Amino acid sequence: MVLLRKLPGMPGWPAALGLRLPQKFLFLLFLSGLLTLCFGALFLLPDSSRFKRLFLPRRATASASSSSSASSSSASSSSTRDTELPRSPPAAAEPRHASPAAPRRPREKLRTAARMAGPNRTAPGPRQQPQGGESRAQPAGSEPPARDTRAPFRFDYERFRRSLRHPVRGGRRGEDPETRARRMKIKEMMKFAWDNYRQYALGKNELRPLSRNGHIGNMFGGLRGATVIDALDTLYIMELQEEFQEAKQWVEQSFDLNVNGEASLFEVNIRYIGGLLSTYYLTGEEVFKNKALQLGEKLLPAFNTPTGIPRGVINLGSWSWGWASAGSSILAEFGTLHLEFLHLSELSGNPVFAEKVMNIRRVLSRVEKPQGLYPNFLSPVTGSWVQHHVSIGGLGDSFYEYLIKSWLMSDKKDSEAKKMYDDALEAIEKHLVKKSAGGLTYIAEWRGGILDHKMGHLACFSGGMIALGAQHGPQDSRQRHMELAAEITSTCHESYTRSDTKLGPEAFRFDAGSEATATRLSERYYILRPEVVESYMYLWRLTHHPKYRLWGWEVVQALEKHCRVESGFSGIRDVYSTTPTHDNMQQSFFLAETLKYLYLLFCEDDVLSLEDWVFNTEAHPLPINHTDFRAPWG
Repeated sequence: MVLLRKLPGMPGWPAALGLRLPQKFLFLLFLSGLLTLCFGALFLLPDSSRFKRLFLPRRATASASSSSSASSSSASSSSTRDTELPRSPPAAAEPRHASPAAPRRPREKLRTAARMAGPNRTAPGPRQQPQGGESRAQPAGSEPPARDTRAPFRFDYERFRRSLRHPVRGGRRGEDPETRARRMKIKEMMKFAWDNYRQYALGKNELRPLSRNGHIGNMFGGLRGATVIDALDTLYIMELQEEFQEAKQWVEQSFDLNVNGEASLFEVNIRYIGGLLSTYYLTGEEVFKNKALQLGEKLLPAFNTPTGIPRGVINLGSWSWGWASAGSSILAEFGTLHLEFLHLSELSGNPVFAEKVMNIRRVLSRVEKPQGLYPNFLSPVTGSWVQHHVSIGGLGDSFYEYLIKSWLMSDKKDSEAKKMYDDALEAIEKHLVKKSAGGLTYIAEWRGGILDHKMGHLACFSGGMIALGAQHGPQDSRQRHMELAAEITSTCHESYTRSDTKLGPEAFRFDAGSEATATRLSERYYILRPEVVESYMYLWRLTHHPKYRLWGWEVVQALEKHCRVESGFSGIRDVYSTTPTHDNMQQSFFLAETLKYLYLLFCEDDVLSLEDWVFNTEAHPLPINHTDFRAPWG
């Protein structure tokens, strides 16, 4: 023992105390007993003890137990063991969308920015202290396994389908030949994209069409088949039956959830869980529900922070230290969970998912909003804003989208979400909506009170969102908001028409005499993004103005000319080049969103009717809760 080791030139320290041999023996016996007692006491401390975590390794048994329990429960589940559609939980105490590179499509550089904006840079404002056991962090190792997903009721799927006001694929009424021909062209594009993915990259996350191989990446923590999950509901809606069965078979036989790696909570939720839930509601196939519930349980440790605001990254293979990261959480990431998590609770009978997202609302209701705006970074430790950067594009976008859609999904009962949306939109109108010298309306970004006169492609979803929300507002604001939605969508269309390829850049600016064009080389690329055609689809359905279909067909022609290659579709590096180079990536969201929205743009309104469905931020349709579908056992 180091304590008893002699130092050069000095006697052992027990001898230095003048102790005789019997006394030394008794002293050493006492000291050994004391050390044994102290070490043993570590095992009696609660799992939440920080002192215990200094000495003992994390326990992975809880995770394994939870996963095993969920797996066995799901395996024994039958088609009669479903639950009801999501009902909005009771409104939280008081007040309450997605991003570009981070939320809507998080990229590493944005995550790095969030981490670098750590708590030591917290913007001035009231410091939020954890209150009660609910908001206090517990180490992920102490998170109890989620309760058995078997619920004491079942989901009456047939009754649910009968309750829909429109057939999922529409009523097949007569239509003009040109509209049908254009829709069939988009269906052919989907089949082409899927066939090449299946041939060269099945099981990988995305297709590299130029090199004809697959891309895995590090965004999904070891999960594979992102394109499969993202494409499922699009294949179903387009009636690509053989291709849908191929995708379903891969999920049944090859989709492995036992992975170990760091994943984006946001991306796994919107792509994997959203895609699985959507396909279950469309088809009634149990495999999709069971996979969604199992994967949902793997995301719960991300919420083990002092405030309950989840971290953006979760290790899918172990119960990681929930609050250990010093980075910030991104508004569009932790604010884009509500729709999917309510469905997870309703289909599992486990309220923990709904409780997690309702707690996020409680935290946001307590924190002060500068000028009524929601900054993009929040500390999951203190519950305070980190920097005052506000954007309706990347880092912020889908947070606002999920407010209005939460209200719609609750069949307009979640009044808290509606108020939070209305208040946020009012602040956006007041501080961020601007008009250029050429008369183009855009939404600027806000950096601590200073406006940055640029708009990202990701922010172009807002035209559709504002139009959707306008349908349910007072008459005086309805017309104003519909005009605003149309103007923003027109500006985004201008960003397309002012490029040589007729495709829009990643971001465009309104300064130095430039309007709706990218002025920086780093903003000139197009990666098959959907936000502009998303707004075209909503504006078409809500106004039936023919220009939106015309604009959508222009996008189809540009995609065919500049993005279609021999083995799939690829993004391009410069929309202002007449001979653009390709980035060799067929993004999974191209199949989930871009092609789906284009297809719906040329469908009748009753195909995935807005009266029955809301789309998550990856365009996966989730049903509106018209009624209670719980049915007794037996």
